[in-house]
Amino acid sequence: MRKSLLFPSLNLKIYLMRKFLTLVSATFITGSLFAGGLVTNNNQSAMFTRTQNRNASTGIDAVFFNPAGLTKLNDGFYLSLNNQTINQTRKITNDYPYLSGTPKEYTGTVSAPFYPGIYAAFKTGKFAISAGFNPIGGGGGATYEKGLPSFEMSVADLVPLLNSKNIPTSQYAADIYFEGTSVYFGYQASVSYEINKMFSAAAGLRMVSAKNTYTGSLTNISVNPNYPAFGSSFNGSMVPATDFFTAGATTLNTLATGSALYVAGLTPIVQAGFGGVLLSNGTSVGLTEGQVGQIQQILGAAGLTPEQIAAQTIASSQGVLSVAGPAFASNGAAMTEYAGATEDTYVDVEQTGIGFTPVLSLNFSPTDKLNIAIKYEFKTKLELTTKVRDGKGGGVFTDGEKVIADLPAILFLGVEYKPISKLSLAGTFNYYFDQNVDYDGSELYDIDMIDDNFLEYGLGAEYGLSEKLRVSAGWLATKTGVNEEYQSDQTYSTDTNSFGAGFGFRITPMIDLNVGGQFTMYDEGEKTFNHMLGEVPVSVTETYDKETWLIGVGLDFAF
Repeated sequence: MRKSLLFPSLNLKIYLMRKFLTLVSATFITGSLFAGGLVTNNNQSAMFTRTQNRNASTGIDAVFFNPAGLTKLNDGFYLSLNNQTINQTRKITNDYPYLSGTPKEYTGTVSAPFYPGIYAAFKTGKFAISAGFNPIGGGGGATYEKGLPSFEMSVADLVPLLNSKNIPTSQYAADIYFEGTSVYFGYQASVSYEINKMFSAAAGLRMVSAKNTYTGSLTNISVNPNYPAFGSSFNGSMVPATDFFTAGATTLNTLATGSALYVAGLTPIVQAGFGGVLLSNGTSVGLTEGQVGQIQQILGAAGLTPEQIAAQTIASSQGVLSVAGPAFASNGAAMTEYAGATEDTYVDVEQTGIGFTPVLSLNFSPTDKLNIAIKYEFKTKLELTTKVRDGKGGGVFTDGEKVIADLPAILFLGVEYKPISKLSLAGTFNYYFDQNVDYDGSELYDIDMIDDNFLEYGLGAEYGLSEKLRVSAGWLATKTGVNEEYQSDQTYSTDTNSFGAGFGFRITPMIDLNVGGQFTMYDEGEKTFNHMLGEVPVSVTETYDKETWLIGVGLDFAF
C-alpha cells in the first residue's frame, strides 16, 4: 500500500512549552544553591566560608547562627558586613536516542555576585538585641543557553513520530533558552538573655520575602519532512514546523470536505442501482471526468494503490470515502493543534510571597573552653503568587495562581572547643525536617519523593598565628534524603562535601577582616525513566552533576 495521508493512530501530543518550566517553580531555582538543605541556605557569613562550622558562634555572626550566644559578647554595639561571590556549574547528560548528539550534555551556570549578610547587635548586661539580613534561600540566577533535556526531548520527538506516520524526516532544530532568578531575603530580629554564667537563651522572628522570576523561549522549531503531498516546499529541506503542520491541516481538511461532498453526491447514483459500476466508468452514470479524477485522488490519499483504485466501484468508493472523510477531519484537527504547539513561545513570570519563621536558641557553656549551642527554626509557611508579565505564560503558569513554597523546620547543633588559647575546634550537625514539607506535591498527586530528612555535619578549626592573624579551615558534608522520584533535570539533590579555608586579620582593635573561600563537590546523581514517545515508552538515563565555588569577605566592627 502506498503512502497515505490518513494517520489512524495519530497522537501528536508533544506539549512542548506545556512541559516547559512545569517543575521549575517548585525548587529548581529557589533551592539551596550553596551550603544548606534542599531549599535553605546556611552559608551566611565570611567566617562561615573560612571555617564551614559556625553553629556555636559567640561572635557577631551569632545573630544568625546562635542568637543565644550573643550574651557572650562584651557590652557594646557590634556590626558585621559580609558579601560572597558565588558561582555554580550544573551539568546534565541525557541519552535519549532521538536527541541531536547522544548522549547530550546540557550546562547551566548559576551566578550570585552579590550575596550579602548584614548583622547588628547591642549587648548590655544580661540582654542582647540583634537584627540580621541575608538570603535565606536562593540568591542567584541560573542560565541554560540550550535549555534542558526535558524541553528538547519533546521537540526531538517530532522526527520519530513523523516517520512513524510515513513522513520521512531526519532532522529537527530549535532555539531553546531559559533563565531563572530567585532570592528569599530573610529579615531577622532576636532578643537574647543570659540566665546564668552557663546558660543563655534567645527568641526571634524572621520575615522571609521571596521573589522568583522565570524567562524563557522556545522558538524557530523546524524539521525536514520529505512529503510533497502537503506542498512542493516539503522536499527534505529544513522548514518551520508550524508551516508544515499548517499545510498538512489545510490539505487534510480539504480532503475531508471533498470526501463528505462525494459521499453525498454518489448516493443518488447508488440508489439508482448503479453502485456496481466501476468508478473509472463513472462518466456513464453521470459523473464528469474531473469528478472521477478528484475521487480517485482522494482514494489515493486514503492509501489505496493504483491497482486498488482501478478496481473500485461507485459503491465501494463511497464506502471508502465515508470512512476516510472523518479520519481526514480528525487528523486535520490534530495537525492544527500541532501547528499551534510548534509556534514560538515565550515565558515571562514573577512569583512573590512573604512568610514568617520563629527562631529559638539555647547556649550552654559548662567551662571557659567549651561552648554548646542549639537552635530550632520552625517551619516557614510560604505561599507565592504568580504574575504572568506581558501576557506571556506559555500555558504553564496562570496569572494569580498560588504556589506552595514552604521552608522546612531545622534543628541546628554546634560545639566549639578551645584546648589552648590559640586553637579553636568546631563541630556542626543540622537536621532538616523535609518530610514535613510538601516539596513534591504529594498532598495532591500522591507522589512520595522524600525518603529521609536532610542531614548536614562537619568539622572546622581556627589557629592564631599572631595577635592579629588567624587562619582556619573546615569541612562540611550533606546527606540528602530524596529518592529517584525527586530527581529531574530541573531539580535534583545529591550528597556533597564542602571545603573552606581563609584567614582573619585584626585591622584595629575595633575592626576585623575575614576572607574565605569554599569549594563544594557533589556526588553524581543518576535516574532512569521512561519518556513517552506518543504512546510508546522509551527508556532514558540522565546523570546530574554540580560544582560550586565561592569567595567571602567580611568586616566586623565592635564599638
